[in-house]
Amino acid sequence: MPALKWGLIGASDIAATRVIGAIRSTGGETVGVFSGSAERAREFAAGNGLPGATTDLDEILAWHIDAVYISSTNDKHFDQACSALRAGKHVLCEKPLALTTDQAQAMVNLAEELGLVLAANHHLPGSPLHAKVRELVDAGAIGTVLSAKIAHAVLLPERLRGWRIGGGTPGSGVILDITCHDASVLNPLLGTPVAVSAVAVNQADWNTGGQDDAAMTVIRYERSGRPPVLAQTHDSFTVGFAGTSLEVHGTAGTIEVLDAMTQDTGGQILLTTGAGRQSVDVDCSQDLYVIAVQAFTAAVNGTGVPTATGRDGLMALKVALAARESALSGRTVHLN
Repeated sequence: MPALKWGLIGASDIAATRVIGAIRSTGGETVGVFSGSAERAREFAAGNGLPGATTDLDEILAWHIDAVYISSTNDKHFDQACSALRAGKHVLCEKPLALTTDQAQAMVNLAEELGLVLAANHHLPGSPLHAKVRELVDAGAIGTVLSAKIAHAVLLPERLRGWRIGGGTPGSGVILDITCHDASVLNPLLGTPVAVSAVAVNQADWNTGGQDDAAMTVIRYERSGRPPVLAQTHDSFTVGFAGTSLEVHGTAGTIEVLDAMTQDTGGQILLTTGAGRQSVDVDCSQDLYVIAVQAFTAAVNGTGVPTATGRDGLMALKVALAARESALSGRTVHLN
């Protein structure tokens, strides 16, 4: 599979700690980085062994690169992704794809019009754990699915307590940061999300930014010819001593996934039915970001699909924005 040459838009923590290594592990080359700060761009390039650094978006898009990885702040994704697509570059964009569904839909439409790959960097849908859960559900291992529950309450590391909790920062807050990931897992598993109710709060004494740092959400899913499904999520930046998990309940059994929502997971799937409880073998040895970059590269080469397409990213964003609207308004938000 031919490897890709990449440009990085955004000198971010996730690019440094995850994505550059994933690109290199697939044989890809990271040509350089764009940042709004010249000093930040130079330091990031030097620290990560990148040959190029620039503060000019047009300059990086003119480099000999196949694709860009966008990990700037959320409010910049739309303009930068559209510029990259118009420059003929494939785009892997951090979640959420944009700040509005209209923007995300426009990104999807533009990529399709130009025949380019647009993918959302949701790392969880490609996890072998979640792929196995979808396989078990599709095979009828737990009968008709009735409900699901995600525990995704974690402690936000100090180094990331910047714009994510800034009340005045567009796209900040726990819902767009974590609930969006939950939706990327639940949507392909449960069907079409049609209604969302949420409550969000500010809990942490270190949260001086003012944005919500914990939320609970209920989502109604519908799938043709089957009963509606209810899904519940608990997302938090404030919980330091809890594991993450996914439960899926059906008429004939329950699937439990331990350590289901973290980046580095040993993970375990437990299947409980009338026959008893059993552990389901899953190989979790491969890095989730390597899986995502491999799938993106295959999509560019016409031999596969991204682990989360642009449309998947759009649907995850719809759920997250509905949850945020519900938390603000106190009412259930219905999706078209």
